[in-house]
Amino acid sequence: MQSPLELQIITLPDNPGVYQYYDKDGKILYVGKAKNLKKRVSSYFNKIHDTAKTNVLVKKIVTIKHIVVPTETDALLLENNLIKTLQPRYNVLLRDDKTYPWICIKKEPFSRIFLTRRMVKDGSEYFGPYTNFKMVYTILDLIKELYPLRTCNYDLSESNINSGKFKVCLEYHIGNCKGPCEGLEPLEEYQRQVNAIREILKGNFKESLKDFKKLMNNYAQNLQFEEAQKIKEKIEVLENYQSKSTIINPKITNIDVFSIVSDESAAFVNFLQISHGSIIRSHTLDIKKKLDESDEELLELAIVELRERFQLLSKEIIVPFELDLGENIKVTVPQLGDKKQILDLSIRNAKFYRIEQLKQLQIVDPDRHVKRIMAQMQKDLRLPSEPRHIECFDNSNIQGTNPVAACVVFKDGKPSKKDYRHFNVKTVEGPNDFASMTEIVYRRYKRLLDENEPLPQLIIIDGGKGQLSAALKSIDDLGLRGKVAIIGIAKRLEELFYPGDSIPLYLDKKSETLKVIQHLRNEAHRFGITFHRDKRSKSALNSSVESIPGIGEKTMLALIQHFKSVKRLKLATEKEISDVIGVSKAKKIVDFYKTN
Repeated sequence: MQSPLELQIITLPDNPGVYQYYDKDGKILYVGKAKNLKKRVSSYFNKIHDTAKTNVLVKKIVTIKHIVVPTETDALLLENNLIKTLQPRYNVLLRDDKTYPWICIKKEPFSRIFLTRRMVKDGSEYFGPYTNFKMVYTILDLIKELYPLRTCNYDLSESNINSGKFKVCLEYHIGNCKGPCEGLEPLEEYQRQVNAIREILKGNFKESLKDFKKLMNNYAQNLQFEEAQKIKEKIEVLENYQSKSTIINPKITNIDVFSIVSDESAAFVNFLQISHGSIIRSHTLDIKKKLDESDEELLELAIVELRERFQLLSKEIIVPFELDLGENIKVTVPQLGDKKQILDLSIRNAKFYRIEQLKQLQIVDPDRHVKRIMAQMQKDLRLPSEPRHIECFDNSNIQGTNPVAACVVFKDGKPSKKDYRHFNVKTVEGPNDFASMTEIVYRRYKRLLDENEPLPQLIIIDGGKGQLSAALKSIDDLGLRGKVAIIGIAKRLEELFYPGDSIPLYLDKKSETLKVIQHLRNEAHRFGITFHRDKRSKSALNSSVESIPGIGEKTMLALIQHFKSVKRLKLATEKEISDVIGVSKAKKIVDFYKTN
């Protein structure tokens, strides 16, 4: 039986994210990032490491927590934030003040735009963070190529400029600056360029491209072709550039994000704490349902619990639906933008956590896992009892030849292959799937009734309304209407049809109930097709062998049992055939196929 730690490892997702190791006292040991969480974390436990420090770390690990993020880049940024916030003992290399770079638009007259590692709360705007300097330099080079901005750190107040305190530098003479220090460039014109750069940093190129194209056309109309060519080159640079986007906006500060994912027995509430545009904490709460509580009720209770536990003082929270949490807390339900991205990330983590818990439950307590799925199916399909025993029927024929049917049986949501049954259609002439279904369903349940065998709680017919109606004729003839639930499933849109109801039921494509039904349908199709192929092959082999002079019924049966099909018999060597039926008869068969 697996240990709690092994269970945590085998149920980790195969997604990018950040993992956190804790010891037996709940103290943080290590924070790391991974492109594939499951592979990365597993690698710590399946070998002896070269360094003593890593081996000691692995021995101390008792609990593993993780946060799933969309990309490896986001995992790198999140790892950096968590290390600086949590200060884990074994992350010695990242304990200094190093942080990732941002691009700053300084709040000042004639704003400077530059790279920085520190965010100063002076009203300036920050874009990023960026995971490497190469990206930042690429962006700054792009901005420099498109717009001539100042690089000096002078205080360009109106009074300083008017007093003639500053003189233009080399940057002005080589065309990289228009000389705002001497009043050679109006503030309004300069700020228009800054506004365009701000949009580029956000990933919006539309306005800049529009302005450049307009300017290029003006130069061309005035026959200033060299200037027009320069603007054209800037347009090409702008069109080829791919902006860097991040999931967290530095303007979003001191906000708590809560989301919930629930099923019949439990709810999972994920919490993300955002501070200065970065995730500094993530936690998922597992709530066992006692009654039929709504998601709204459970989320309200969880928010109160988590805010008290972590002593959260933020004035704004982000949630997936409206909640009443008092007048002192602003509740935001985002529909798009950065806040919606953060909420989606929280929901994603809640879903992954739920999947892990269900996987662990399936391993540790399979009976509880089965009961949960059966309860969910009973609710989704509106059944009077849990469908512990389900049977599914499917027909197979090609242009009416060799018509057969299959019945597969699932018990407790899993295939019970010893109870599968094949049927040869006996009373139907020609390709009539409806009549075949009526015959097979009648024969199946007539026999169960005669032998006093237990009936299923649910019958599934592979097909739409027509197939379901055909099966219902037999159910009515046997007096089973109302005693056994029966539904039909149509392949194209996965529609579920009920007797007497013209409107089909559509289940969520990701629901476990639909997955069980699809598994049943696919098993019935596979089982029926396999039987049909075998029967068709034997029939073809039978008719082929019968036409060979000197080959009797006993020899024919031996060939059918060994070679299964005409194709395999034709491809067999004389030696392979003689091993089954003897040399003289083998020669007759080989000569026959050569002649024909």
